[in-house]
Amino acid sequence: MTLAFTICSINYLAQARTLGESLQQTNPDYRYIIGLVDKLSAANLPTELIPDYPMLEVDKIGIPDFGAMCDRYDITELNTAVKPFFIDYFYKTYPDATEVIYFDPDIIVYQPLLDLNKALKTYSLVLTPHTCSPTPDWERPNELHHLNTGIFNLGFIGLRADETARRFVNWWKERLVYECRIDLCEGLFVDQHWVNFAPVYFDNVLIDHHLGYNVAYWNLHERYFLQNKAGEWQIRGAIEPPFPSGSQPNVEPLQFFHYSGYNPDRPDEISKYQTRFTFADASQAKEQRPDVRPLFDFYRERLLANHNEQYRQYPCVYIKPPVILRYKRVRKFLQTPFNQVISLLESH
Repeated sequence: MTLAFTICSINYLAQARTLGESLQQTNPDYRYIIGLVDKLSAANLPTELIPDYPMLEVDKIGIPDFGAMCDRYDITELNTAVKPFFIDYFYKTYPDATEVIYFDPDIIVYQPLLDLNKALKTYSLVLTPHTCSPTPDWERPNELHHLNTGIFNLGFIGLRADETARRFVNWWKERLVYECRIDLCEGLFVDQHWVNFAPVYFDNVLIDHHLGYNVAYWNLHERYFLQNKAGEWQIRGAIEPPFPSGSQPNVEPLQFFHYSGYNPDRPDEISKYQTRFTFADASQAKEQRPDVRPLFDFYRERLLANHNEQYRQYPCVYIKPPVILRYKRVRKFLQTPFNQVISLLESH
């Protein structure tokens, strides 16, 4: 059995539901679980906002001193820090799960993942790099940004339930208890920088260069989109027509698209994290990508249908207000005055 899961707080359940729909349509043999970094009892969701997929609340998986992690991390850091703990829980709780696959909630799966399933019969870990070829300019993101954020994108990871993967998960857990921060000056970007070590520390790791995997704003420079006669999305490499000698380039099916940084309230923006591409606005000095626009229009329609606007109104119960978190980090070495400041802030 293959267990696929995501992690989110209630404010991202529209994305998690959309991912679940795509897996149900393309890989119905997968067991899909939403790891919830939140409390359903505190949210008291109305019936229409309760997903059809099982939700596993983070306080049920036995993370040691989880409260201290909540004190240290903001919502992004916390949702990434618990990733290996969920994987470890699935290893222990679902012995029939021979493979465990993590997807960020803002992903849509477009095909049966046959090649990935085959790879996980052989490899302990499957990772995808942010890019498979050099970035063409210094627009954002470029290779300097990837050096800051990690070679691999951990919006996806595939793992076998074998000894090597278990050792990796245990090592990853130890690192993320305290060091899953966004702190570029310290060389940290949540869980991703740590996994740069995975192919060095552990054997049997596949770095998959499939152009249809983990497609996102960071690799659009090397991937262009078209639909075949059956309406299926395919990807070709960055070769502009006319093609040499009238030939057509090799194409690969789009496996899953990662809509990182997309905001359905700003439907004309590919991602808030990039400056290289636009859909079709000629007034901007960006490369126009009308080929990708239908994929984003479809995603926006699914998010709205899955109650995105309602979910966004729910704050995560585990997250301290930003001003308190900032004091905890900046003044952690001044415990007495720090505690007085915290008491004052929390009283307001």
